[in-house]
Amino acid sequence: MSTKKPIKINQLLQSQPPGTVFLSSWLVQHGYSHDLLRRYKSSDWLTSIGSGAMIRTGEKVGYEGALYTLQQQAGLPVHLGGKTALALQGRAHYLDLNVQQLFLFCDSYSTLPSWFVNHDWGYRITPIRTSFLPYDISLTSIPHKTFSLIVANPERALLECLYLTPKVHSLLECYEVMEGMNNLRPKQVQLLLEKCTSVKVKRLFLYMAEKANHRWLDYVDTEQVDLGSGKRAFAKEGGVYNSKYKITVPKELET
Repeated sequence: MSTKKPIKINQLLQSQPPGTVFLSSWLVQHGYSHDLLRRYKSSDWLTSIGSGAMIRTGEKVGYEGALYTLQQQAGLPVHLGGKTALALQGRAHYLDLNVQQLFLFCDSYSTLPSWFVNHDWGYRITPIRTSFLPYDISLTSIPHKTFSLIVANPERALLECLYLTPKVHSLLECYEVMEGMNNLRPKQVQLLLEKCTSVKVKRLFLYMAEKANHRWLDYVDTEQVDLGSGKRAFAKEGGVYNSKYKITVPKELET
C-alpha cells in the first residue's frame, strides 16, 4: 500500500505540465476520489487556491497556467484576444505594459469559475463576453514553457480590437494596429468578415484596411460581406463622413 500511494500521486503530478492548475472535477473524472484529494492536500502534495482548484505545493502558477487549465481541463471556450493576442504574437509592440491588462474573450454564455476570477494573477484580466464571432474559428496555439495556450490569430485579434472601440480602444489606436498588418491572410479575413455579426466591426475593418492600402484586401470579396444598412457615427463632434462605408469617423483619422 505504501508503494501504491507514491505511484498514484506521482502519476497525478505528472499528468499535467508544471505551472498549471488541477481541477478537482477533472481529477475525479480521471480516477482520483475526493477523499484521496483531501489526503493529498493534508499531506502537502497539493495546495488549494479556491473552490475546486489546486496547485502543486510550493509551485508558482501564473495566469498562463490557469488559462491552460480553463481551456484544457474545463474545456471552456475562452481565449486571449484583441491586443493581448497581438502582443503575444509580436504584432503590437507598443502595448501598454504598465497597465498589465489582459483581454480574455469568452462565449456569451460562459461563466468563469470563482477560483480564477478571485485569484490575484498579477494582471488585470478583463473578460469580454461576446458572440460577435463564432468562438471556434481563427484561433491558434502559442507555446509557453511546457504547454501551449489558445489565442486569437492576428486576423481575428484585429477584429476583436475593433469590437472594443470606442469604449476600450480609440479608433486611431486601432488604425495604428491596422497599419502594421501588411501580411494578413485573405482567406482568414474573408471567413471572419462573413461570419462576423457586428456591422460596426466589419465597416471599420474594411475602411481601415483600404485607408492603409493593404494589398491583401484586393483578394477579399467584399460583395460577400453583409455591411448592413443605415449610417454609423463614431465621432461625437467634428467627424468626417465616409460615404462608401456610411460611417463618421474622428477627423484626426482622415488627416
